[in-house]
Amino acid sequence: MRRCWTYTSLASGLLLAATLPLSAFAQEIAPSSAPAPVLPHDLSPWSMFMAADVVVKSVMIGLALASLATWTVFLVKVFELRSARGRIRGLIDLLQDCRSLADAGQAVHGAKKVESGPIDVAILEARLSAGVPGEGLKERVASRLHRLEARANHRLIKGTGILASIGSTSPFIGLFGTVWGIMNSFIGISQAQTTNLAVVAPGIAEALLATALGLVAAIPAVLIYNAFSRSMGGYRALLSDVSAEVLRLVSRDLDRQALPLRAAAE
Repeated sequence: MRRCWTYTSLASGLLLAATLPLSAFAQEIAPSSAPAPVLPHDLSPWSMFMAADVVVKSVMIGLALASLATWTVFLVKVFELRSARGRIRGLIDLLQDCRSLADAGQAVHGAKKVESGPIDVAILEARLSAGVPGEGLKERVASRLHRLEARANHRLIKGTGILASIGSTSPFIGLFGTVWGIMNSFIGISQAQTTNLAVVAPGIAEALLATALGLVAAIPAVLIYNAFSRSMGGYRALLSDVSAEVLRLVSRDLDRQALPLRAAAE
C-alpha cells in the first residue's frame, strides 16, 4: 500500500513538471494585454498640418503664400501682356495704311485701344529737329524708339522676378521642413523607445507634406516664368515691327522732301 502511494506521488510530480514549462511558454506567447498604438483616424493634409511642429507649420504657411503669389502674378501679367499686345497689333494695322508721319499721327489719335507711344516720340523728335537738315533724324527717332521699347519691356517684366525666386527656392524650403520634421520624429521614437510603424508613420507623413508643398509652389512658378519669357519675346518682336514701320514713314517723308515738321509743330 505504501509502495502504491509512492508510485502515485511520483507520477503526479512528473505530470506537474511536464505541464509547468508549457504553461510558462503559453504565457510568453500569449498576446500582451497592453493596448497597441492606434493610427490617427484622420490623416488628411489639414489634420497633418495641424499636428505638425511649429517650424514645419511655418514652412508650410510660407510655401502656401508663395503659391498664392505665383498665381496672382500669373493672372495680373496675363491680363497686362494681352492688353499690351492688342494695342501694339492695332498700331501695326493702322501704320500699314499710312503714307506719312502726319497721317499716322492723325490715325493713331483718332483710334481707341491703340498704342500711340511710338508715333508720339517720332513726332516729338520731328518738332525738335525742325530746321535741322540731313539724315540724322532717322537715327534720333530710332534712339527714342529703342528707349521706348526698353521702358515697355521693363514695365511688363516688373514683378516676375518673384516667380524665379519661388521656383528656385521653394523645393529647398520644403526640404528644410521635411528634415526638421523627420528629426522630431526620430526624437519621438527615442523617447517612446519603440520602432512601431504606427508611432513613426504620422510624424514622417507630416514632414513629407512640407516637401510636397514645396514642389506644388515651385513647379507652377517655373512653368509660368518660362511661358512668360516666351510671351515677352513675342511682344518685343511686335515692338520691333512697330519701330520698323515708324522708321519707314520717316524715311519716306525724307525722300519725298515733305517731312511734316510744320504740320507736327502746329
